[in-house]
Amino acid sequence: MNSQKNNYNEFNKELSSLIEEVSSVYKVSSSKNNISYKDFLNNKMLIVHSIRKGISFSFFNKIKNRAPFTEVDWSNFLNISTKSLQRYRSEKNHIFKPIHSEKIIELAEVIVLGNDVFDSNDNFYSWLKTSSIALGSMTPIELLKDSYGKEMVMEELNRIDKGIFI
Repeated sequence: MNSQKNNYNEFNKELSSLIEEVSSVYKVSSSKNNISYKDFLNNKMLIVHSIRKGISFSFFNKIKNRAPFTEVDWSNFLNISTKSLQRYRSEKNHIFKPIHSEKIIELAEVIVLGNDVFDSNDNFYSWLKTSSIALGSMTPIELLKDSYGKEMVMEELNRIDKGIFI
């Protein structure tokens, strides 16, 4: 429990650092004091500028640690080899390209909603690996590889959250 609290505090420090940097460079107005992860994901202007700046590996790693995805899943989503991800981990200050940063943020949105709907990474990951008639008999995790599929998964998660089962 204490290590989970420390991870959360580290995550918030990294998020605050990213927001402060993006705000100063792009003159984005934000209440950078006490902005939550969900607030960050709801602030489209901060997201746009964060993507353009590039997400650091340490921030990605914090998102990755909150996600139910394996390293192979991340590799597939980002279209980067697992060896490259391992190399980025060993680099001191690796910054992802905007195209990868955008995908990381998109997946962060899915992770937040999925964990809210299913109350745990395990339940969420189980759902992601189960084919869905509403999603054309594909598994949600298959659809997360592109933006249109991600939107379909988000819509389905919102329907589930509202108790609408097709």
